[in-house]
Amino acid sequence: MPQIPSTALAEKAVNTIRMLAADGVQKANSGHPGMPMGAADMAFVLWTRHLRFDPSEPRWIDRDRFVLSAGHGSMLVYSLLHLAGFDLSVEDLKSFRQPGSRTPGHPEFGHTPGVEVTSGPLGQGFANGVGMALGQAMLSARLGPGNPVEEHWVFGIVSDGDLMEGVAAEAASFAGHNRLGRLIYLYDDNEITIDGRTSLAFSGEDVTRRFEAMGWQVQSVDGRDHDGISRAIDAAKGDLSRPSLIRVHTTIGYGSPGKAGKSSVHGAPLGEEELKATKEFLGWPLEPRFLVPDDVRALWGEVIQGKQAEHAAWKQRAAAWRATHPGEAALLDAHVNRTVPADLTARLLEGADASDATRKLSQGMIQKAAALVPSLVGGSADLAESNLTDIKGAGGVGPGNYAARNVHYGIREHAMGAIANGLAYDGNHIPFVGTFFVFSDYMRPPVRLAALAGLQAIYVWTHDSIFLGEDGPTHQPVEHLTAARVIPNLHVVRPADGLETALAWAHALTRREGPTGLVLTRQKFAKIERPAGFDPAKAARGGYVIADPPGAKVTLVATGSELATAQGAAALLAAKGVAARLVSVPCLTCFEAQPDAVRREVIPAGQRVAVVEAGRAIEWWKLAGSDGLVIGIDGFGASAPEKSLAESYGFTPARVAERVLGWLSAPAESPGK
Repeated sequence: MPQIPSTALAEKAVNTIRMLAADGVQKANSGHPGMPMGAADMAFVLWTRHLRFDPSEPRWIDRDRFVLSAGHGSMLVYSLLHLAGFDLSVEDLKSFRQPGSRTPGHPEFGHTPGVEVTSGPLGQGFANGVGMALGQAMLSARLGPGNPVEEHWVFGIVSDGDLMEGVAAEAASFAGHNRLGRLIYLYDDNEITIDGRTSLAFSGEDVTRRFEAMGWQVQSVDGRDHDGISRAIDAAKGDLSRPSLIRVHTTIGYGSPGKAGKSSVHGAPLGEEELKATKEFLGWPLEPRFLVPDDVRALWGEVIQGKQAEHAAWKQRAAAWRATHPGEAALLDAHVNRTVPADLTARLLEGADASDATRKLSQGMIQKAAALVPSLVGGSADLAESNLTDIKGAGGVGPGNYAARNVHYGIREHAMGAIANGLAYDGNHIPFVGTFFVFSDYMRPPVRLAALAGLQAIYVWTHDSIFLGEDGPTHQPVEHLTAARVIPNLHVVRPADGLETALAWAHALTRREGPTGLVLTRQKFAKIERPAGFDPAKAARGGYVIADPPGAKVTLVATGSELATAQGAAALLAAKGVAARLVSVPCLTCFEAQPDAVRREVIPAGQRVAVVEAGRAIEWWKLAGSDGLVIGIDGFGASAPEKSLAESYGFTPARVAERVLGWLSAPAESPGK
């Protein structure tokens, strides 16, 4: 532990954090000064006495992780990163919330050095940290005692708002059940939210007893008591059998004579007069702004030296371990690099020319991929038997069996998505998670954040349409394909058979810059016929031609199970003298990203286009054009067998051919509906 500074110097260092935050928010005329000012003491103690980091190597694999779940208080972590020697300058602090700034309003992973997660939507960071702790337990168990990732902790600062969000409750229950003892959260218990005191909406429960009931160690400490905060962290470290919540009783906006302890300091600048009064109250110079006193800078220099010495000692231990554990070292590297074989696609395609429910075909791909990609870990929201997501023979993760590869998330879709994000932020696993597609609604916030943060996460969404049948409209996704496709940087892949399913998994396993959703059927359907010598690389472009008969008057476009339906319709049209091209577009986003020449090769200019998809299908009008035809679903589904639904909703080959013929015979200026 580094030498503890004098009380006076520690107070000056804490006030430096407070004033950097207050000055930054004031200059931006936007932001949240109250949380950083109130939480500055606990953050200072954590970062100087406990947190292991090296600013010259922000992604050191055995660093401690720091999650600011209360991301609205972003000036707290920006101030800490600057003082701790990360590549974040005073000028960066001065450009808080400005165009092109490295200090955006809420922390963004990959944008600011040292920021571990994209936080701000409350509760998400809480669950992300659980995922990081889970990843540490799993990887360390696979590597064995003495390995180079067994020593780090996951710390976080969480707020009242985080604890009110349901995702945090789901994640806390999961963490307690799995005894993630290297997870330590400091709860900024200031009893203030935007609307006023937390008692307005958060008084009917005992947070301490709630977390204790979920298997957490809970302590309470005064937010200004540095030694007390440090002792509580030590006590949390001393209990590896359960995660820890430390209730740190703070005053929001501490130091502000007119606003401390009030909701008015939560989300607005102090104002020039109150900023002046605060500096006078704390004995802080009025000028210059963004001041870091020399002795505070020197203190942090000593802290940094100590942290880097810890890292250097770790490097020696890690090198010795590698020399005596070459097999485990290779496994560690495969995790850190998320290594996939160069011939992954070819190996997944072996024997993939099959026709079955795509969830069943995906099950086979998971087994192949798990054998080829050591970092791949899976799980589902209590639906593994329906999603077919288990890695066979890999066991279920839990206390005493962290080396397993199947995570039982329970019926917690929201936390599942956010915990998977934590695994992805950590960077040592490729996580996939599964649920019914209709329940993707429950996990949409972490899916959006994965896309925003550019995380490699894979979603196995099964039971993808009304054709799951008798469960009825509550379980039949209709609008979900459209809703998922509008998320920027999310690749939604709806494969039609074994070949497309293999390519979908290959795409998801090699795509590093964002998440991939695999949308899969419950039901079987007819085999897709392709011409001899077909090149699978064309299918990997997101859209490709399956059949191109001479004299084609129309292009039929379809995805997933509707591709077989469109193939049958094309045969019926041919019998009536209407030649139809057949195009599969398993990933619309991927296809739209292709060069214009590729897209015109698949859908020629001037060709009339009809799209067939059992969903709202609104997004397809862009491809079909104003004179095109989109055969979709305008309402909800119904409880009935799948074949009955196909007939009544117009998704049989005969009904599709009938619609296309009627449309082709109508005046060209009348768009289809």
